Amino acid sequence: MFGGLVTAPSNSPHLRKSGSRPVVFDLATGEVENGVEEDFSLSMETNDLKSASTPMSTAAMMPSPILLWRFKVLLFFVWGFSCCKIGWDSVMRMSVDLRDLFLYEAFLYYNPLLLVTMMVWLWGINLWVFSQANVSYAKIFDLDQNHLTHREIWKCATWMTIIVPTSMTAYLYLYSHGEVPLAASQPVLLYCAVVMILIFPFDIFYLSSRYYLLRTLWRIVLPLQAISFSDFFVADILTSMAKVFSDLERSVCRMVHRQVATIAWFEADSVCGSHSLAIPFVLVLPYLFRFFQCLRQYKDTGEKTTLLNALKYSTAVPVIFLSALKYHVFPDRWTNFYRPLWLISGILNSLYSFYWDVTRDWDWSFTRIFKFSKPHIFSHLLYGRKWVYFWVMGSNLVLRWAWTYKLSAHLRHNYLTVFAVAALEIFRRFQWVFFRVENEWNKMNSKTNIQLSEKDLTEEEEKLLVSNEHNV
Repeated sequence: MFGGLVTAPSNSPHLRKSGSRPVVFDLATGEVENGVEEDFSLSMETNDLKSASTPMSTAAMMPSPILLWRFKVLLFFVWGFSCCKIGWDSVMRMSVDLRDLFLYEAFLYYNPLLLVTMMVWLWGINLWVFSQANVSYAKIFDLDQNHLTHREIWKCATWMTIIVPTSMTAYLYLYSHGEVPLAASQPVLLYCAVVMILIFPFDIFYLSSRYYLLRTLWRIVLPLQAISFSDFFVADILTSMAKVFSDLERSVCRMVHRQVATIAWFEADSVCGSHSLAIPFVLVLPYLFRFFQCLRQYKDTGEKTTLLNALKYSTAVPVIFLSALKYHVFPDRWTNFYRPLWLISGILNSLYSFYWDVTRDWDWSFTRIFKFSKPHIFSHLLYGRKWVYFWVMGSNLVLRWAWTYKLSAHLRHNYLTVFAVAALEIFRRFQWVFFRVENEWNKMNSKTNIQLSEKDLTEEEEKLLVSNEHNV
């Protein structure tokens, strides 16, 4: 009766673990048999050692984040060197006469996406500065909680940096080795992939952010509703990318007419040549979008400053079309009449745009600088330093004039120079974003403070009225 086998109570400190041997109790003596006790203790120690060593071994197998990051950087540099080496060897295989023409065509196809990649990298830097400075850009642009952070923007830019040059390297390599049909397919596949990623309907590749961008572009093209800050902000950025849209139009034109990796398009008067009338019409589209946005704002608000802003965008139209006339009028007529008009319109557009940037978009005086609430390395270096104003204002004026160079079709023969000018314009817009968003953030805070002050005054008046009624 008292010497049978029983299981240990649930609250026993010697409760066995799964897989261990059963424990035998002698209730008469209250002691456990020595052999079983030793076996049980050994089993407990072994299991404890196994459980303790498992996370240690797992942690030892995982590489450190710093080591993983260094490995990625090493792979990136190896990839970049490989692309440069293969591209250079491929170009050197071509004849001297064909080399420049072929590079011009290659830059035409890949120049737009390279500039867009640069814009994405710089936009990530903008967001990083705003996040460090406690500027709620999500509130300014009316973004939801799933908006992309600067890290996700940089991740997208990294993939773009890898894919676009890889496609360009494959194009150069295949063409130089005689695989012309395969070479011609590279830019076509790249453009199709970009379109598919943008319109992909499934919840991958940041679906909400992609559709937010597409909705914004749709509102820019058809301003049938009230213009939000994000609408005209993105439209302003598109004016800096007019060259991107022009090259996209010519690239798609040559793909449609099957002129990729051929010499048919070298004729300037061909359908997709450099004298095409479609070029100035595509260049002027971003300015027309912004022009109609200003008219819509005037309809909604009645503010006359929006008409002055519309006038600013209209000054870009003669710069573009007067330049295009060079290919459609006699040389003497261009030199004696249209060229002076083009110079005057270019100076007017640059000065007007510069004035509007400083006085309206930035709302500047010579004693203001970043006034973000949280000090950080960027604002600490720039706060209260007047040289920042002189640099930003001076570079903005110079690059405004250089941008006129890019808008002019008759000055776009050197593709490397045009690419450099377009990249500098994107850098100018990168600088512009900081102060434009800061100005909007200050306006929002001022409105909030005014509303809070009015609310406090109302509450104080109500308290006084209640106090007076009580005294009466």
